Amino acid sequence: MKEIKAFVRPEEFDDMYAALKHAGFCCVTVTECEGTGKYSDPERAELPSLKVPFMHSEVLKLEIVARDEDVDSIVKLIEKHGKTGRRGDGMIYVINVERAVHIRTGEEGEKILVMNTN
Repeated sequence: MKEIKAFVRPEEFDDMYAALKHAGFCCVTVTECEGTGKYSDPERAELPSLKVPFMHSEVLKLEIVARDEDVDSIVKLIEKHGKTGRRGDGMIYVINVERAVHIRTGEEGEKILVMNTN
């Protein structure tokens, strides 16, 4: 299993999520974040927030735990629907998941991953 963590432009999320869901990847954790750095889009830099007092851009962080065989498809969908060609399009990281446990049932492994049945 892998965790796919992607930092994307908020305005690209709706189409991105629709494509992921249509492809059978329904379960995504989404967090609103603020990012800084050389990959930020200088044209989108908002005024500093009260929490982070320096130049930043709003981003969404998507987290998806998936079977190894689904990772490439998910990454390609995120790239396709997140790319504007401008600085600040975001980053995708793929991380190994050593163990997954369903808290309520105690079940473990890939079988706890929820897949969309379309």
